[in-house]
Amino acid sequence: MANCCTSQSVKDGRHQCPVNGKSYKSVSIDTIMHHIQQPWRWQHNNQHYYFCEDPACDVVYFGADNSTIKKSLLRTKVGIKDQADEATICYCFGVSRQQSLTDPGTKIFVIEQTKNQTCSCAVTNPSGRCCLKDFPH
Repeated sequence: MANCCTSQSVKDGRHQCPVNGKSYKSVSIDTIMHHIQQPWRWQHNNQHYYFCEDPACDVVYFGADNSTIKKSLLRTKVGIKDQADEATICYCFGVSRQQSLTDPGTKIFVIEQTKNQTCSCAVTNPSGRCCLKDFPH
């Protein structure tokens, strides 16, 4: 298993969200397929997709053609879009924001698992990237 926090799991590149106009990094189609409801019905049109991380924006994924996939179309609740304490910030190990605040051992554990390459952020995290940046300091 590749080191999820250092491997290149998505193509380099940025694109502006058609709703908020901010520029975001690309995300793999594999990642989207693991989070979208009824992936067998989704037609991705062989284009690049991007992850909108703005909590105020209802769009989660958007295509190079400016098509959008909103929160309501996912089966996964996107923690970075939800500021609630129970929101998930580590999808590999099910760590909530609250758990990370009350138990410092959670971040230590996730760091260790990342070093051991036992995480799978490229698919389990809706952003397709490592969750360590989402942990409160």
